[in-house]
Amino acid sequence: MCDKHPLALSPDAAQTSRRRRIWELSHTCHCPLIGVCIPLGALRKLVGKVAGGKVLADDYEVHVGAVSECGTRNRLSEAVQKELERRFAPVIARFRAARTTEQLAELWQGAVASGDVAGAFWAGLSHPRCAPELEEKMCRDLHMIQHQAGACTRADLHRFNAVVDENASLSRELARLQQRNATMQLERTAEQDKHAAALMQLRAQLVGRDSIIDSLRQELEQLRNAIPGLETRERLAQRLAQTDERERALRGQIADLRKLLLQAQAQLEAATPAAPADEPAVPPAVVEHIIRLPIRLAERSVLCVGGRSGNVATYRAMIEKTGAQFAHHDGGLEDNAGKLEASLAAADLVICQTGCISHSAYWRVKDFCKRTGKRCVFIDNPSISSLQRGLEELHET
Repeated sequence: MCDKHPLALSPDAAQTSRRRRIWELSHTCHCPLIGVCIPLGALRKLVGKVAGGKVLADDYEVHVGAVSECGTRNRLSEAVQKELERRFAPVIARFRAARTTEQLAELWQGAVASGDVAGAFWAGLSHPRCAPELEEKMCRDLHMIQHQAGACTRADLHRFNAVVDENASLSRELARLQQRNATMQLERTAEQDKHAAALMQLRAQLVGRDSIIDSLRQELEQLRNAIPGLETRERLAQRLAQTDERERALRGQIADLRKLLLQAQAQLEAATPAAPADEPAVPPAVVEHIIRLPIRLAERSVLCVGGRSGNVATYRAMIEKTGAQFAHHDGGLEDNAGKLEASLAAADLVICQTGCISHSAYWRVKDFCKRTGKRCVFIDNPSISSLQRGLEELHET
C-alpha cells in the first residue's frame, strides 16, 4: 500500500520489558507484517477458522481484511499474534538478547544481509527496545527488499520462458534428426541385405565351378581306365590336350569368380555409411509485440481513484483523448476523503488503482459501486499501460 502514517511510540512504551502485540503496533506495520510473515495459505486457514467457514474472498481481499482487523484486539488479531509467535519462536528468542536499540538494529542489519527477514521483522517490531526511528527504518528496508525480490522474480521468469522456448525448439530438432537417422538406418539395412545376397550368389557359382572340375577329372580318369588299349597314342595325346585346355579354361573361370568374390566382400565392408552430423539448433522464436489501438469513450465521465501524483497529467491526456471527461481523486492521501462519495456519484465509469490507495478508500469505492451497480475496474499497478488496459476493459463493456 502507498498510504503513509507517522510512527509514534511513547517513551514509557519504549522502555518496558514486555514485547508489543500486533494490535499495539503502528498501522503502517500491519500490511508488510501480514504480507511477508504469514503465507497466503496459512492466512486463509486463520481467517476461515475465526470466521467458522470457508473463505470465498480472493487473496487480496483476505489480505486487506486481515490488515484492517489487526488494528484492534479481536479474535483474528489474537490468532495472527499466536501464529507469528509460534512460527518465529527461535528468532524471537535470539532477538531477546538485545538490551538496547543499537543492539536490536545490529540484529536487524544482520538479518537483512543474510536475506532472512520475515522472522527478524516480527521479532524486531515487537521488541520492547524498538524505537520509532528503528521501526521506520525496518519498514523502509523491507519495502526495498520487496521491490528487489519482485524484480528478481520477473527476471527469473523471463529467463525461464526463454529456456522453455529453446527447449521446445531443440526437442523438435531432435525429433527431426531421430526420424532422419531411422530412415538412413533402414536404407543401410536394405543395402547390406542386397550385398549379402550378391555374395551368396557368387559363392554358389564358385562351388558349382569346383564341382564341374571334379566331375571332369573323374570322367577323364574313367576314360583312361575304360579303354587303355583301343586308342592310339596320338588320339590319347589329342584328347589329353583337349582336356588340359578345358581344365585351364575352367581354372581361368575359377580365378575370375574369386576376383568377383573379393570385390563383393570389399564393397560390402565399404557399404556402411557414416553417422549423420548434428545440425545446429534452431534459435528461439522471436516474440511479436501487439500494439493496441486507442479506445473511445466519448461523452462519458471517467473517475480515476488513486495512482501516482506524477502520472495524473498523463492519465488525463489518455482519457480525454478518447473523448471522455476526466476526474481524479487520490484516495484520501491529500484530497478530502469525504469528497470521494460525491466524485463516485458524478462519474459514469470508475477506475480504482488498488496498488496506490488507502484501505479505507478501497473499501468505500468497492462498496459504492456494488450498491449502485456502477461499472468499476480495479487495477493493481499504477502504470500507464495498466490504465490503458483498464480503459480497454471499460470500452469492451
